[in-house]
Amino acid sequence: MALSVVQKSTNVRLIRRAASIAERVAPGPAARAATRWWFTIPRTVRATSLPPGGTAFEVPSQGSTVRGAFWGEGPVVYLVHGWGGRGSQLAGFVAPLVRRGHRVVLFDALSHGDSGPGPHGPTTSSGVEMARSLDDVAARFGPARAVVAHSMGGLATMLAQEHGWLGLARLVLVAPVSRYATQFAAFADHLGLGVRTRARVDRLVEQRVGIPTSRFDLAVLAGEGEAVRTLVVHDRDDRQASYDESVRLVDRLPDARLVTTHGLGHRRVLADPRVVEAVASFVVGAELASGLASTA
Repeated sequence: MALSVVQKSTNVRLIRRAASIAERVAPGPAARAATRWWFTIPRTVRATSLPPGGTAFEVPSQGSTVRGAFWGEGPVVYLVHGWGGRGSQLAGFVAPLVRRGHRVVLFDALSHGDSGPGPHGPTTSSGVEMARSLDDVAARFGPARAVVAHSMGGLATMLAQEHGWLGLARLVLVAPVSRYATQFAAFADHLGLGVRTRARVDRLVEQRVGIPTSRFDLAVLAGEGEAVRTLVVHDRDDRQASYDESVRLVDRLPDARLVTTHGLGHRRVLADPRVVEAVASFVVGAELASGLASTA
Protein backbone atom coordinates (compact mmCIF):
# COMPACT_ATOMS: atom_id res chain seq x y z
CA MET A 1 0.00 0.00 0.00
CA ALA A 2 2.88 2.37 0.73
CA LEU A 3 5.13 1.69 -2.23
CA SER A 4 5.05 5.30 -3.43
CA VAL A 5 6.21 6.53 -0.02
CA VAL A 6 9.30 4.35 -0.19
CA GLN A 7 10.09 5.38 -3.75
CA LYS A 8 9.99 9.08 -2.96
CA SER A 9 11.60 9.17 0.46
CA THR A 10 14.50 6.74 0.34
CA ASN A 11 17.16 5.31 -1.92
CA VAL A 12 15.61 1.99 -2.87
CA ARG A 13 18.94 0.42 -3.77
CA LEU A 14 20.24 0.99 -0.25
CA ILE A 15 17.02 -0.38 1.23
CA ARG A 16 17.32 -3.55 -0.83
CA ARG A 17 20.91 -4.04 0.30
CA ALA A 18 19.92 -3.49 3.92
CA ALA A 19 16.95 -5.86 3.52
CA SER A 20 19.25 -8.60 2.24
CA ILE A 21 21.49 -8.27 5.28
CA ALA A 22 18.53 -8.04 7.66
CA GLU A 23 16.99 -11.19 6.23
CA ARG A 24 20.00 -13.10 7.56
CA VAL A 25 20.67 -11.36 10.87
CA ALA A 26 17.65 -9.23 11.89
CA PRO A 27 14.40 -10.11 10.08
CA GLY A 28 12.32 -8.87 13.02
CA PRO A 29 13.45 -5.20 12.94
CA ALA A 30 13.32 -5.25 9.13
CA ALA A 31 9.74 -6.52 9.26
CA ARG A 32 8.71 -3.80 11.70
CA ALA A 33 10.18 -1.11 9.45
CA ALA A 34 8.50 -2.59 6.36
CA THR A 35 5.18 -2.80 8.19
CA ARG A 36 5.36 0.88 9.09
CA TRP A 37 5.91 1.71 5.40
CA TRP A 38 3.07 -0.59 4.38
CA PHE A 39 0.56 1.31 6.51
CA THR A 40 1.91 4.79 5.70
CA ILE A 41 -0.37 6.62 3.30
CA PRO A 42 1.06 8.82 0.55
CA ARG A 43 0.21 12.50 0.74
CA THR A 44 -3.51 12.81 0.07
CA VAL A 45 -4.34 14.13 -3.40
CA ARG A 46 -5.33 17.76 -3.65
CA ALA A 47 -8.95 18.68 -3.13
CA THR A 48 -11.00 19.53 -6.20
CA SER A 49 -14.18 21.56 -6.33
CA LEU A 50 -17.39 19.95 -5.15
CA PRO A 51 -20.71 20.47 -6.94
CA PRO A 52 -22.87 23.31 -5.58
CA GLY A 53 -25.75 22.63 -3.24
CA GLY A 54 -24.12 20.03 -1.03
CA THR A 55 -24.61 19.81 2.72
CA ALA A 56 -21.52 19.22 4.84
CA PHE A 57 -21.64 16.64 7.62
CA GLU A 58 -19.46 15.13 10.31
CA VAL A 59 -19.75 11.75 12.00
CA PRO A 60 -17.69 10.36 14.89
CA SER A 61 -15.50 7.41 13.96
CA GLN A 62 -12.83 5.49 15.86
CA GLY A 63 -12.28 8.31 18.32
CA SER A 64 -12.00 10.94 15.57
CA THR A 65 -14.18 12.66 12.96
CA VAL A 66 -15.10 11.73 9.40
CA ARG A 67 -16.09 14.70 7.23
CA GLY A 68 -18.03 14.72 4.00
CA ALA A 69 -21.00 16.13 2.12
CA PHE A 70 -24.26 14.93 0.58
CA TRP A 71 -26.60 16.03 -2.20
CA GLY A 72 -30.14 15.21 -3.30
CA GLU A 73 -32.93 12.98 -2.02
CA GLY A 74 -33.83 9.37 -2.59
CA PRO A 75 -31.99 6.04 -2.40
CA VAL A 76 -28.44 6.51 -1.11
CA VAL A 77 -25.31 6.13 -3.22
CA TYR A 78 -21.96 6.24 -1.40
CA LEU A 79 -18.82 7.40 -3.20
CA VAL A 80 -15.72 5.81 -1.66
CA HIS A 81 -12.18 6.94 -2.46
CA GLY A 82 -9.05 4.81 -2.42
CA TRP A 83 -5.68 4.70 -0.66
CA GLY A 84 -4.25 8.20 -0.30
CA GLY A 85 -7.31 9.62 -2.07
CA ARG A 86 -10.21 11.81 -1.04
CA GLY A 87 -13.90 12.03 -1.71
CA SER A 88 -13.71 14.96 -4.12
CA GLN A 89 -12.00 12.69 -6.67
CA LEU A 90 -15.43 11.15 -7.28
CA ALA A 91 -17.29 14.46 -7.46
CA GLY A 92 -18.05 13.96 -11.15
CA PHE A 93 -20.54 11.23 -10.26
CA VAL A 94 -22.64 13.50 -8.02
CA ALA A 95 -24.75 15.46 -10.52
CA PRO A 96 -25.66 12.52 -12.82
CA LEU A 97 -26.77 10.44 -9.84
CA VAL A 98 -28.72 13.29 -8.23
CA ARG A 99 -30.52 13.90 -11.55
CA ARG A 100 -31.54 10.26 -11.49
CA GLY A 101 -33.20 10.67 -8.11
CA HIS A 102 -30.54 9.65 -5.59
CA ARG A 103 -28.99 11.02 -2.45
CA VAL A 104 -25.23 11.00 -3.05
CA VAL A 105 -22.83 10.89 -0.12
CA LEU A 106 -19.07 11.33 -0.35
CA PHE A 107 -16.54 11.60 2.45
CA ASP A 108 -12.87 11.45 3.37
CA ALA A 109 -11.82 8.39 5.36
CA LEU A 110 -9.86 9.00 8.55
CA SER A 111 -6.27 10.18 7.92
CA HIS A 112 -7.38 11.27 4.43
CA GLY A 113 -8.45 14.64 3.09
CA ASP A 114 -10.28 16.85 5.57
CA SER A 115 -11.14 14.13 8.07
CA GLY A 116 -9.41 13.66 11.39
CA PRO A 117 -6.53 11.29 12.12
CA GLY A 118 -7.09 7.58 12.44
CA PRO A 119 -6.40 5.52 15.57
CA HIS A 120 -2.70 5.17 14.72
CA GLY A 121 -2.06 8.79 13.75
CA PRO A 122 -2.58 11.19 10.82
CA THR A 123 -0.15 9.61 8.34
CA THR A 124 -1.15 5.97 8.61
CA SER A 125 -4.23 3.90 7.87
CA SER A 126 -5.45 0.53 6.60
CA GLY A 127 -8.26 -0.96 4.56
CA VAL A 128 -9.98 -1.94 7.80
CA GLU A 129 -9.85 1.63 9.16
CA MET A 130 -11.22 2.91 5.85
CA ALA A 131 -14.01 0.33 6.07
CA ARG A 132 -14.91 1.54 9.56
CA SER A 133 -15.07 5.13 8.28
CA LEU A 134 -17.56 4.02 5.62
CA ASP A 135 -19.48 1.97 8.17
CA ASP A 136 -19.92 4.96 10.45
CA VAL A 137 -21.11 7.11 7.55
CA ALA A 138 -23.57 4.36 6.54
CA ALA A 139 -24.90 4.25 10.10
CA ARG A 140 -25.84 7.92 9.60
CA PHE A 141 -27.37 7.74 6.10
CA GLY A 142 -28.66 4.17 5.88
CA PRO A 143 -28.46 1.25 3.42
CA ALA A 144 -27.19 1.91 -0.08
CA ARG A 145 -28.82 1.62 -3.43
CA ALA A 146 -25.22 1.46 -4.64
CA VAL A 147 -21.62 2.12 -3.74
CA VAL A 148 -19.15 3.53 -6.26
CA ALA A 149 -15.66 2.72 -4.97
CA HIS A 150 -12.25 3.57 -6.39
CA SER A 151 -9.10 1.50 -5.95
CA MET A 152 -8.76 0.21 -2.37
CA GLY A 153 -12.13 1.75 -1.59
CA GLY A 154 -13.55 -1.46 -3.05
CA LEU A 155 -11.91 -3.54 -0.34
CA ALA A 156 -13.12 -1.08 2.31
CA THR A 157 -16.65 -1.41 0.91
CA MET A 158 -16.63 -5.20 0.98
CA LEU A 159 -15.27 -5.26 4.52
CA ALA A 160 -17.91 -2.77 5.65
CA GLN A 161 -20.63 -4.87 4.04
CA GLU A 162 -19.39 -8.02 5.76
CA HIS A 163 -18.72 -6.62 9.22
CA GLY A 164 -20.88 -3.54 9.65
CA TRP A 165 -24.02 -1.59 8.88
CA LEU A 166 -23.54 -1.20 5.15
CA GLY A 167 -26.03 -2.92 2.87
CA LEU A 168 -26.15 -2.42 -0.88
CA ALA A 169 -28.05 -3.50 -3.95
CA ARG A 170 -25.41 -2.65 -6.58
CA LEU A 171 -21.64 -2.21 -6.48
CA VAL A 172 -19.35 -0.32 -8.84
CA LEU A 173 -15.61 -0.96 -8.55
CA VAL A 174 -13.44 1.50 -10.47
CA ALA A 175 -9.80 0.42 -10.88
CA PRO A 176 -10.10 -1.93 -7.90
CA VAL A 177 -7.18 -3.27 -5.90
CA SER A 178 -8.45 -6.83 -5.80
CA ARG A 179 -6.01 -8.79 -3.65
CA TYR A 180 -3.67 -8.12 -0.76
CA ALA A 181 -1.37 -10.90 -1.95
CA THR A 182 -0.72 -9.21 -5.29
CA GLN A 183 -0.09 -5.77 -3.79
CA PHE A 184 2.09 -7.09 -0.99
CA ALA A 185 4.20 -9.20 -3.36
CA ALA A 186 4.94 -6.11 -5.47
CA PHE A 187 5.78 -4.11 -2.33
CA ALA A 188 8.06 -6.84 -0.92
CA ASP A 189 9.78 -7.44 -4.27
CA HIS A 190 10.43 -3.73 -4.64
CA LEU A 191 12.13 -3.59 -1.24
CA GLY A 192 13.92 -6.89 -1.68
CA LEU A 193 12.37 -8.46 1.40
CA GLY A 194 13.35 -12.06 2.06
CA VAL A 195 11.11 -14.98 2.98
CA ARG A 196 11.65 -14.69 6.76
CA THR A 197 11.00 -10.95 6.73
CA ARG A 198 7.86 -11.30 4.61
CA ALA A 199 6.40 -13.89 6.97
CA ARG A 200 6.94 -11.55 9.90
CA VAL A 201 5.35 -8.63 8.05
CA ASP A 202 2.28 -10.76 7.35
CA ARG A 203 1.93 -11.54 11.05
CA LEU A 204 2.38 -7.88 12.03
CA VAL A 205 -0.23 -6.77 9.49
CA GLU A 206 -2.72 -9.32 10.82
CA GLN A 207 -2.04 -8.27 14.40
CA ARG A 208 -2.86 -4.66 13.56
CA VAL A 209 -5.99 -5.15 11.47
CA GLY A 210 -7.37 -8.18 13.31
CA ILE A 211 -8.24 -10.06 10.10
CA PRO A 212 -6.20 -12.75 8.29
CA THR A 213 -4.55 -11.30 5.19
CA SER A 214 -6.07 -14.12 3.12
CA ARG A 215 -9.43 -12.38 3.64
CA PHE A 216 -8.29 -9.31 1.70
CA ASP A 217 -9.47 -10.64 -1.63
CA LEU A 218 -12.52 -9.11 -3.30
CA ALA A 219 -13.50 -12.39 -4.95
CA VAL A 220 -13.42 -14.19 -1.60
CA LEU A 221 -15.39 -11.49 0.20
CA ALA A 222 -17.98 -11.10 -2.57
CA GLY A 223 -18.42 -14.85 -2.96
CA GLU A 224 -19.33 -15.42 0.67
CA GLY A 225 -22.28 -13.06 0.97
CA GLU A 226 -25.44 -12.52 -1.01
CA ALA A 227 -24.77 -11.92 -4.68
CA VAL A 228 -24.62 -8.20 -5.51
CA ARG A 229 -24.88 -7.02 -9.08
CA THR A 230 -21.44 -5.59 -9.81
CA LEU A 231 -19.87 -3.36 -12.45
CA VAL A 232 -16.07 -3.30 -12.67
CA VAL A 233 -14.41 -0.49 -14.63
CA HIS A 234 -10.70 -0.83 -15.29
CA ASP A 235 -8.21 0.76 -17.64
CA ARG A 236 -5.75 -1.48 -19.45
CA ASP A 237 -2.99 1.10 -18.86
CA ASP A 238 -3.47 1.20 -15.08
CA ARG A 239 -0.04 0.92 -13.43
CA GLN A 240 -1.27 0.85 -9.83
CA ALA A 241 -3.95 -1.82 -9.89
CA SER A 242 -3.89 -4.93 -12.04
CA TYR A 243 -6.33 -5.09 -14.95
CA ASP A 244 -5.85 -8.87 -15.13
CA GLU A 245 -6.99 -9.14 -11.51
CA SER A 246 -10.22 -7.39 -12.46
CA VAL A 247 -10.76 -9.91 -15.26
CA ARG A 248 -10.26 -12.69 -12.70
CA LEU A 249 -12.64 -10.99 -10.29
CA VAL A 250 -15.45 -10.65 -12.84
CA ASP A 251 -15.02 -14.27 -13.90
CA ARG A 252 -15.49 -15.42 -10.29
CA LEU A 253 -18.51 -13.27 -9.41
CA PRO A 254 -21.99 -14.60 -10.19
CA ASP A 255 -23.43 -11.31 -11.50
CA ALA A 256 -20.69 -8.99 -12.73
CA ARG A 257 -19.75 -7.05 -15.83
CA LEU A 258 -16.39 -5.59 -16.85
CA VAL A 259 -16.01 -2.29 -18.67
CA THR A 260 -12.56 -1.78 -20.19
CA THR A 261 -11.06 1.62 -20.98
CA HIS A 262 -7.75 2.59 -22.58
CA GLY A 263 -5.30 5.40 -21.90
CA LEU A 264 -6.90 6.70 -18.70
CA GLY A 265 -4.72 5.05 -16.07
CA HIS A 266 -5.64 4.68 -12.42
CA ARG A 267 -7.13 8.09 -11.58
CA ARG A 268 -8.20 9.83 -14.78
CA VAL A 269 -10.72 7.04 -15.31
CA LEU A 270 -12.82 8.67 -12.57
CA ALA A 271 -13.33 11.81 -14.64
CA ASP A 272 -14.00 10.29 -18.06
CA PRO A 273 -17.52 11.31 -19.19
CA ARG A 274 -18.24 7.90 -20.71
CA VAL A 275 -17.28 6.16 -17.48
CA VAL A 276 -19.40 8.54 -15.41
CA GLU A 277 -22.40 7.94 -17.66
CA ALA A 278 -21.89 4.17 -17.64
CA VAL A 279 -21.72 4.11 -13.85
CA ALA A 280 -24.80 6.31 -13.41
CA SER A 281 -26.74 4.18 -15.89
CA PHE A 282 -25.74 0.98 -14.12
CA VAL A 283 -26.83 2.33 -10.73
CA VAL A 284 -30.37 2.94 -11.99
CA GLY A 285 -30.52 -0.27 -14.01
CA ALA A 286 -30.28 1.27 -17.47
CA GLU A 287 -28.13 0.06 -20.35
CA LEU A 288 -24.46 1.02 -20.33
CA ALA A 289 -23.34 3.99 -22.36
CA SER A 290 -22.13 3.26 -25.86
CA GLY A 291 -18.46 3.44 -26.80
CA LEU A 292 -17.14 1.34 -23.91
CA ALA A 293 -15.96 -2.24 -24.21
CA SER A 294 -18.06 -4.39 -21.92
CA THR A 295 -18.17 -8.09 -21.09
CA ALA A 296 -20.78 -9.84 -19.01
